[in-house]
Amino acid sequence: MKVSHYFEWEGAITGGFAQSVNNQRTILDRRGVEYTTEPTLEADLLHLNNMGPRSIYYAKRARRAGVPVVAHTHNTAADFRESFVFSNVLAKPLRPYLAYGYSQADHLICPSAHNQDVIAEYTDTPSTVISNGFDADRFEGWDDPELRAEYLERYNLEPPVVFMFGHVIKRKGLRTFVETARAMPDLDFVWFGYINPAGGTLDKYLQPRETRQLVANSPENCTFTGYIEDPRGAPAAGDVFFWPSKNENEGMALLEAMHCGKPPVIRSIPTYEWLDDGEDCLKADEEFVEPLRELCEDPERRDAIGSAAARTSEQFSLDTVGDQLVTPYEELVDGRA
Repeated sequence: MKVSHYFEWEGAITGGFAQSVNNQRTILDRRGVEYTTEPTLEADLLHLNNMGPRSIYYAKRARRAGVPVVAHTHNTAADFRESFVFSNVLAKPLRPYLAYGYSQADHLICPSAHNQDVIAEYTDTPSTVISNGFDADRFEGWDDPELRAEYLERYNLEPPVVFMFGHVIKRKGLRTFVETARAMPDLDFVWFGYINPAGGTLDKYLQPRETRQLVANSPENCTFTGYIEDPRGAPAAGDVFFWPSKNENEGMALLEAMHCGKPPVIRSIPTYEWLDDGEDCLKADEEFVEPLRELCEDPERRDAIGSAAARTSEQFSLDTVGDQLVTPYEELVDGRA
């Protein structure tokens, strides 16, 4: 079996979206599935990861040629909101556009049950829930004491450290993160990751003014590092993972932090119904000071929830989700045959 595994605008898209595509290709490599990253009909199956115009064009051609089409539903209109300049305006026409794009596929892969529910309102295309997973190899050695000392010193952090990992965008709870840090001046808060949606040099063009102001006017105990070259630096320096995101299809950074045994404090949104409040996380709707205080002041409680989070995360490792990804491929190709 040969797969055309296409990621439109690859190179321009960063963060968890790009990493999820890398995870898929790692799975294909490990399972010996031949693939090309170019869109082509000279394959047994076309897998699209971003339904841009070129992807829709190839999906329509593939279906006419009898080549099965799989599309990953990374994008929704709700997830697109509060990301960059004009994103809220563009989110409205994005929904019918995505509905049309996803309807061109034979099968959809949704990263979470919540995402599947949302996509079901777009199209009746058959779908399967398969986690984006996380690549544990990327975080091997995160618990090295020297690495922790390096990142604590680099950003002048005093444990216990409250941390976040990912693009700095409003949808991920930027205002909540900043205002919670302001309300807890005795603790260090640090957000590791790009300080603009593109992750490049287009900050002043793509980043909304409110986002820039929130970062610029954040309290002294709130640090924004920008891009870090070693993703292990975030869990190495951090002690409590603060994830106040308002809308997620899954949230790979959360899975990665849990894998590293970092207890998560998360916003109670439908995406995370599979997490058990008080067992492998602490949940809150708007007020996060109390749960963060609880974990920062009680090391035993912090360790207990962190250990439970690590156990829960095992179901999302690439080794676990790998077979789930390949199975729809085989079923569609066999059906075509």
